[in-house]
Amino acid sequence: MAIVEIRSLVKSFKTLKAVDSISLNVENGEIFGLLGPNGAGKTTTVKILTTLLPPTSGEAFVGGFNVVHEASKVRRVIGYVPQALSADGTLTGYENLLIFAKLYDIPSNVRKQRIMDILDFMGLSEHANKLVRNYSGGMIRKLEVAQALLHNPKVLFLDEPTVGLDPVARQVVWDHVTKLKNEFGMTIFMTTHYMEEAEMLCDRVAIMNLGKIAAIGTVEELKNSIGKANATLDEVFVYYSGSTLDSGGSYRDSARTRKIAKRLG
Repeated sequence: MAIVEIRSLVKSFKTLKAVDSISLNVENGEIFGLLGPNGAGKTTTVKILTTLLPPTSGEAFVGGFNVVHEASKVRRVIGYVPQALSADGTLTGYENLLIFAKLYDIPSNVRKQRIMDILDFMGLSEHANKLVRNYSGGMIRKLEVAQALLHNPKVLFLDEPTVGLDPVARQVVWDHVTKLKNEFGMTIFMTTHYMEEAEMLCDRVAIMNLGKIAAIGTVEELKNSIGKANATLDEVFVYYSGSTLDSGGSYRDSARTRKIAKRLG
């Protein structure tokens, strides 16, 4: 059963079509990866699905709710971890989560226990009262995931969840994402341009390029689709997204990625 439905979705910015008539479904309980070079339209798609941007045309539904006409209901069933740093470094981990608990209208009589439970799940209990500015990059990402999980969402959106992280911290995030699916059956919609990440985590992936869906399927299906023996996912990515200079994204894309990496490092 599809928990995320996208139908002929378009998002235009003046003359640019950032999202160009895409359609896809994400099934309940799967980890779905949206791959593509910087500037492909991945983040714009996620922002539409999380009600942060209105589409120009087309429709999208999350948890059965229309992202435009039932935006408040969509927000109640999703968690969202953006690319940009969303934790406040001047507060402790506990204080960051307390703010989110209030924003999510979690009843005051259960807030403390809910926060402690999620800190324990993410392996941050010992660091609950430390200022976030003293956290490592991996700890910050885990805290941001914890913020998104406080209200028990049906769908968790992760936009480039491991950008700027070292390999050890990246593996920690991967382990927790896998745990969310295996232990709680959570649906996870993630964007990434790391092929290893997609292959490790995703049940299905879609490759997006220049605003369009170029290919969709399991990793093995996509490898078989390019007609090359023992193809790698990197080769599939190049086949469907090309190797043009545009695949590196804009100056703004590069600057944002480096800024995030510096703050998490």
